[in-house]
Amino acid sequence: MATATRTFTRALRTSARPAFTAAPRIAFRQTGRRFYSSEPAAKQGSSAWTWLAGAAAVGGGGAWFYLNNDQGSATPKVFTPKFEDYQAVYNAIAQRLDENDEYDDGSYGPVLLRLAWHASGTYDQETGTGGSNGATMRFAPESDHGANAGLKAARDFLQPVKEKFPWITYSDLWILGGVCAIQEMMGPQIPYRPGRTDKDVAGCTPDGRLPDAAQAQDHLRSIFYRMGFNDQEIVALAGAHALGRCHTDRSGYSGPWTFSPTVLTNDYYKLLLDEKWQWKKWNGPKQYEDKKTKSLMMLPADMALIQDKKFKEWVQKYAADNDLFFKDFSAVVVKLFELGVPFKEGSEKWVFKPLNA
Repeated sequence: MATATRTFTRALRTSARPAFTAAPRIAFRQTGRRFYSSEPAAKQGSSAWTWLAGAAAVGGGGAWFYLNNDQGSATPKVFTPKFEDYQAVYNAIAQRLDENDEYDDGSYGPVLLRLAWHASGTYDQETGTGGSNGATMRFAPESDHGANAGLKAARDFLQPVKEKFPWITYSDLWILGGVCAIQEMMGPQIPYRPGRTDKDVAGCTPDGRLPDAAQAQDHLRSIFYRMGFNDQEIVALAGAHALGRCHTDRSGYSGPWTFSPTVLTNDYYKLLLDEKWQWKKWNGPKQYEDKKTKSLMMLPADMALIQDKKFKEWVQKYAADNDLFFKDFSAVVVKLFELGVPFKEGSEKWVFKPLNA
């Protein structure tokens, strides 16, 4: 049975919403259910179709060959995925999110977004390495990097979708999972275009390219400037911390940033400014807790956003205007998800319809 949180969220989704409508505030504290084991991958069923990644298969823009084994022939036919095919993949992910509400606070959405974020956030604009084009987190050592702890849950969650739609690359699937997670958690529309290819282990990036939550503003600028972001974009991306929570068995930190960790709002910025924060007294790494309830947390990197004058200006703007946050968040997430991807010239961006829109 769905949790009260998920039931309420589903009800919210049934109302019409424009692209950058302010997400509804959740007036109650959500009760977290913390289960960390990922689903086993669905077994591969028998199929009359044999899919072949031929020389023309180049992710979203290319063709896939398939053989119809039922007819006793091996005559290849060409399948070129279109918008409707990717909408079907989106729907399959959204349906699994709707049906599998046993994870954390009632949704796999936050961990799917984290997978897409971490797959993209390894990009280095000087060398052109890293980014979402490759899905190299499938392999060690990248899958074992400390910043990627716990993301096997997201990869396992998407595996049945990959088996149902074998023509989509892991690279495109992981990013589509992040797009779906944002939209299904009441966030803004995120334009998407396919075209990523999968790489082998040789494409794995070195450890240390993702942000370190224990660091402050100089570190944040070093990490994000390397990818080509500016101060405003750094603060806008940080708004993703409205979703999900930290786990002691992964990052070492513990707790959610907001009271509504499965619904995207600008509450992250409001809480940063409005709550009184103090160091948490515990045996774990240094983190902050809200003085009032001691149930929320902020990391040193979060607090850097209000300790730095230029960052704080944008925190204040997003705290005051949820529509502005949604607009800027959508733009910067699209930029993040497309870093280093060699899209074909003139490739079209698509917006997918949410499951319960």
